[in-house]
Amino acid sequence: MRTTRRTRAAGLRGAALALALAAPAWAGATPAASATATLPAAPAAAVTPGAAPPAAAAAGWQPTPTGTDVRFRGLAAVDRSTAWAAGSRGTVLRTADAGRHWSDVSPPGAEGLELRDVEALDARRAVVLAIGEGEASRLLRTEDGGATWTEAFRNTDPRAFYDCVTFLDRRHGLALSDPVDGRFRILATRDGGRSWTVLPDSGMPAALPGEAGFAASGQCLVTAPGGGDVWFATGGAATARVFHSADRGRTWTVTDTPVPAADPARGVFALAFRDRHRGLAVGGDYRTGQPSPRAAAVTADGGRNWTPAGTPPPAYRSGVAWLPHGRSAALAVGPTGTDLTLDGGRTWRTVDTGSYDTVDCTPDGGCWASGEKGRIARLARG
Repeated sequence: MRTTRRTRAAGLRGAALALALAAPAWAGATPAASATATLPAAPAAAVTPGAAPPAAAAAGWQPTPTGTDVRFRGLAAVDRSTAWAAGSRGTVLRTADAGRHWSDVSPPGAEGLELRDVEALDARRAVVLAIGEGEASRLLRTEDGGATWTEAFRNTDPRAFYDCVTFLDRRHGLALSDPVDGRFRILATRDGGRSWTVLPDSGMPAALPGEAGFAASGQCLVTAPGGGDVWFATGGAATARVFHSADRGRTWTVTDTPVPAADPARGVFALAFRDRHRGLAVGGDYRTGQPSPRAAAVTADGGRNWTPAGTPPPAYRSGVAWLPHGRSAALAVGPTGTDLTLDGGRTWRTVDTGSYDTVDCTPDGGCWASGEKGRIARLARG
């Protein structure tokens, strides 16, 4: 059905308000026209059919100049002004002025590393994860905004492949490796990432044949605000599953999800928990052009049970984040667009068609997204 200009303008206003401040109302949004489309955020006003919508302050993803073409799958937002991004060719960027300028703070000699995750402890301290088999998997740490870096961990087990890292607080963190000897391996720190220890696997359920994590967005291993709970997501096996620990990674339970798997390219790629109960899972099939049905699910009981989204994103999504200031709004991103939910993940609607791999939001209202070709964008509030 053809969308009139009046309907489209109203829908984009609703999307902009929700994207900017997790507004509680939605007004029939339609997908944005292009990867850099802005979303008018003015109050609703009459629009004459066939006429351009009234001028308004813009809200939506606003690209920032990074000066590079690397792919940024790692992203850590500190606040509305400060963020870190980690990507290919060992690249780490940092901004402290809302993306107007990005400083290249890449670790010296890291050009051959594939950085897939970054966790910011604050504006000055961060940990980045390099992925790969054996010694390609490493954790690097900075305490001075990236001026200097220290290698905190180098994997020496050729069977291990680390996918994601997360922090429960400024001291305690975990990193996830694909299964070794039939069980996922967990690495832990108690000193803010200065040192790391492999945890015993006696409390880890057995992995399924072919099961692994996805190092696509730094969101396969996540925590919830204010607690010791941590979750990780899998795919590649007959079933896509979510593992949960309530004791900082010592013991785990596991639950099946309705997100399709049964292929090395399919499963749950990203998780986000607003608290220890309410969570979102997104994923699908990362191969270009492959269908990704039922590529989103929700939980209201900390991951013990997962329900498929009634209206999932239309394609594979690799990143997801709850929006600040609301209880039910979130964003999911992937190579073909950004989707918005206002009902806690039950229904999703595309609001932008730009390519992003990961997304992160902060309590003060800052939201950021990053992806291929050096793309890093900030959510502008209209």
